[in-house]
Amino acid sequence: MISVVLIGAGNVAFHLYKAFKKADNVTIIQWYNRSTHNIYQFQSEVEICDNLNKLKAADLYIIAVSDDAVAKLSREIPFENKLIVHTSGSLNVYDLDKKNRRGVFYPLQTFSKDVEIDFKDVPICIEVLDKKDAPLLKSLAQSINSPFYKINTEQRQALHLAAVFVNNFSNQLYRIAHEITDIKSIDFNILKPLITETAKKIQSVSPYLAQTGPAIRNDKKTINRHLKALEKDLHKDIYKLLTKSIQETHGK
Repeated sequence: MISVVLIGAGNVAFHLYKAFKKADNVTIIQWYNRSTHNIYQFQSEVEICDNLNKLKAADLYIIAVSDDAVAKLSREIPFENKLIVHTSGSLNVYDLDKKNRRGVFYPLQTFSKDVEIDFKDVPICIEVLDKKDAPLLKSLAQSINSPFYKINTEQRQALHLAAVFVNNFSNQLYRIAHEITDIKSIDFNILKPLITETAKKIQSVSPYLAQTGPAIRNDKKTINRHLKALEKDLHKDIYKLLTKSIQETHGK
């Protein structure tokens, strides 16, 4: 049985808590947050705490807070030589205080509290400074049915950067598309099969080979027509930049 203390109450912590609660070989000893108000609803299921000095003994302490808070929080943990990990995609493992054993347990996925997640679809990127700590993190990933990968800090930071493009930036493009359809009173749901097929296609071919559309065809009439139809200068700039990127990639 792996004993865990969860630190933080954001989206990642919330979903890790739910996953660990379902796991047969994980027990959540305690859930800490600087304000118990955010986790008060779980007090009948797990011991909640807002005082770092009252943290209990566990095999693993998972810091799942905003990146800016990780280093300071790890310094404030009042014990030594315990395994402490953060869940950040962009922070260095050395951002954790050296008085404890350090590692990373990074779930590469987008998390929203109100959207259910199946952790079999959540790759876990694992990093440790002491190889002896790796089996525990691998076992923890397996306990929630997640695929896991041994990834160093540089690789993880590159993955996080790539994830911003495939998730955050693409989601912003969906939002712009939603705005465009709303202006003309079109149901955005009509686009959802296209969104699904676009994501599905790259399961079998590379994004390079999957590219279609007016930019790769160098269809100047359609491109100019689209630019005239866009009402916001920012949207025009985005369209031009992405068109240029596609054309340079494909030698148009």
